[in-house]
Order: sequence, then C-alpha cells, then structure tokens
Amino acid sequence: MLKLISLKLVAALSILGLFAACATQPRHVDYTAFKQAQPRSILVLPPLNDTTDVKASEGTLSQMTKPLAEAGYYVIPVALMEKTFKQNGLSAPADIEQVSPARLREIFGADAVLFSKITQYGSVYRVVDSNTVVSASAKLVDLKSGDVLWQKTATASGKELGGVSVNAGGVIGALVQAAVKQVAHSLSDESHAVAGLTSERLLGAGPPDGLLYGPRSPKFGTD
Repeated sequence: MLKLISLKLVAALSILGLFAACATQPRHVDYTAFKQAQPRSILVLPPLNDTTDVKASEGTLSQMTKPLAEAGYYVIPVALMEKTFKQNGLSAPADIEQVSPARLREIFGADAVLFSKITQYGSVYRVVDSNTVVSASAKLVDLKSGDVLWQKTATASGKELGGVSVNAGGVIGALVQAAVKQVAHSLSDESHAVAGLTSERLLGAGPPDGLLYGPRSPKFGTD
C-alpha cells in the first residue's frame, strides 16, 4: 500500500514539474516575416480603447513612440499623424484603423504600421486592496504586403511603481488603506505612469518576444 502511494506521489510530482516547465517556457515568436520585411520606419496609430476611461487612448499613445525609437526605428511624429487624419475627417481610432495599408503607405511613407488596443486602464478596487492596472496589445503590420510581422500583449501595475502606504491593522485597516490608495491613484493620475511602463514592456526590443532591433540601433542584426 505504501509503495503504491509513493508511486502515485512521484507521478503527481512529475506532472506538476512538467506543468512548471511549460509555464516557464518563453513564448515562441516567428520572426521570419519581420526579418524579410526589415522595416525602417513605423507609423503608430491611436490605440483602440476597450475600457471605460476616455483618457486611455491618448494617455498611452503619448508614450508609445519612445520605446520604438529606442529600439532603432524612425517613428512618424504623433502630432503629424493626428493632424493628417483630422484634416481628412478622421479622429476616432476605430475609423482610422479602417484605412488600407496601401493608403497609409502612400500618405505617410512608412514601412510598417502599429495597431494597438488597450483592454484595461485605471484603478481596480479589490475590497481590501486597490491597484492601477494598464493592459494593452500591439500588432506590427507591413505596409507593402499587409503581412503581420509581430504581435504581443503586456500588462503593468501601480504596485511596480510603488504606492501609498497606510499603517493600519485588521480588516478595517485594509479597507481604509484600499480607499486611500484609490483616491491617491485618481488624484495623481497614476494610470499615465503605469501606461508608460506598459508601453516599455510591450514595445521594447530584444528577446524573448520583443521587437527586432531597428536599423538605427547599434544592436541591429544581432537578434
């Protein structure tokens, strides 16, 4: 009986070990199309806002060009992009995304376009805790062929930036701390800072699943 239990325990631990190994495996990314296209310039479109916060798209867009530029790409200036679309009667991200790749290349002369979507933006109240979370996804599309070159999702939270600390014990203390943190998040617009961290995490270059380094980067061709 004892031997049977031991065998079952070993089998269970082996299965758990297998799951743990799978969980730590990096996400496989096929860079074949990316390497063939070798984009030099990127047009960043306003992110689709799938949240209830009206500031989500603008707050994230303002911080998306920095990691792309640091990765070695020329990024079409956001102000120029927005002005051009407004002159053509387009301002909503959903309408802008309907413009064909060929037309975008004709207007802006970019090699690739970045589509993105924000799925979470703002404070999340968990009864005994409060945190600011920003989640987004991005997809890079070649403007010559229309092929998807790369895509990724990323999330960041206010806990990674540090936060308000309230020294209070017990359940009542936890509730007070959560309420104070939620107010502090709103007053300081912590979402904007967290969106910056999400953008860095989402659009940064390098392994295991980031963008390939662009031609302006000293690391170009090393990945």
